[in-house]
Amino acid sequence: MQYWNQTYECMSREEMTRVQTDRLINTVKRVYHNVPFYREKMQKAGIEPSDIRSLEDLQKLPFTYKQDLRDTYPYGLFAVPLSEIVRIHASSGTTGRQTVVGYTRRDLDTWAEVMARTLTCAGGDKNSFIQIAYGYGLFTGGLGVHYGAERIGASVIPISGGNTKRQLQIMKDFGTTILACTPSYALYMAEEMEELGISRSDLKLKAGVFGAEPWSNGMRKQIEERLGIMAIDIYGLSEVIGPGVASECPYQCGMHIAEDHFIPEIINPETKEVLPPGSVGELVFTTITKEGLPLIRYRTRDLSSLNYEKCECGRTEVRMSKVTGRTDDMLIIRGVNVFPSQIESVLLELGETAPHYLLIIDRVGNLDTLEVWVEMTQNMFSDEVKCIEDIERKIRKELEGTLGISAKVKLVEPKTIERSEGKAKRVIDKRNI
Repeated sequence: MQYWNQTYECMSREEMTRVQTDRLINTVKRVYHNVPFYREKMQKAGIEPSDIRSLEDLQKLPFTYKQDLRDTYPYGLFAVPLSEIVRIHASSGTTGRQTVVGYTRRDLDTWAEVMARTLTCAGGDKNSFIQIAYGYGLFTGGLGVHYGAERIGASVIPISGGNTKRQLQIMKDFGTTILACTPSYALYMAEEMEELGISRSDLKLKAGVFGAEPWSNGMRKQIEERLGIMAIDIYGLSEVIGPGVASECPYQCGMHIAEDHFIPEIINPETKEVLPPGSVGELVFTTITKEGLPLIRYRTRDLSSLNYEKCECGRTEVRMSKVTGRTDDMLIIRGVNVFPSQIESVLLELGETAPHYLLIIDRVGNLDTLEVWVEMTQNMFSDEVKCIEDIERKIRKELEGTLGISAKVKLVEPKTIERSEGKAKRVIDKRNI
């Protein structure tokens, strides 16, 4: 098993606790003295930096919310003078003001370090050819992976997103060994490969690092089979640093968090109580090495759990489970909490359709309705109507058993559902709520 930084990746729990405690104490002092927002929050809570002496004291500190970054837009949460900020990224701002993040030189170095660990987890080294099909620009995905790929000495192919035929041609001609993009785009690439008559044996691909959207193990299986690779789940968010916060190893049993840089907690999203290891709840991060935009107890809205057992790969870092959804992406349909990932799992486990789907939610009278469009495969498209109706019935029954509510299932022609080169659009909610 190869590691990028064995000292930290395989550190004992006692040593890690000591490192985290020292870094937490320093971070709290820094934000208290340099960020008026945090000083005010801590004073309101009756807390001073001297009150934070151990990891248990982390729970005394107030939470930070995405809205806080919007309210202090653009630079209100920065902890260093703007002259020390060498890079600025921002979220898309689809639900309001953009959230702006700033990096010092040291922050960029940290980012390269944690992404080097991620790519090493996927088997990356100086002999790898890494094709980066995440978007470059204000989005952190492309450049984050880029830094890590350069750090490990790999050959970087910075193609960015889009132009799928060219992506595949370059993948074939340049000898790409690791692909970095969203899982839905990887699946789209596999589909295009099949249409263009490109065989898996024409490529040198060995692994993919996929993130930026929730995806199920069923989708992983599809990607691995169709591209002939090991598909690694990676996790990050721009506010915390970008990609590189956590990554699976080849054992694919949870994502190793770089906890010498980011302290994770799991909380009950309603009561805000910290939950014990193994509990599913909302993931919260405190950054303990960031200079430009340190964040204290940042609520990610992502649902996950934490496992502190040593992994078979030898890494001792805590592992977060695959994100099952977001507290703010949760759909409430007829009083029932529904996550698109639950529906995806049902469809992919049945395995009788193409892996492309769309959820359409509406309100007729006072009743919410859920319609699930699922693409047929080319073979199914020529089946008799009765066969198609049988599959629709089977999917409907499985969904009802999983979700606890009924849904209308509609099998649609191949290529009906719009493809995405970035995050897949899975939901159309027509309700006025």
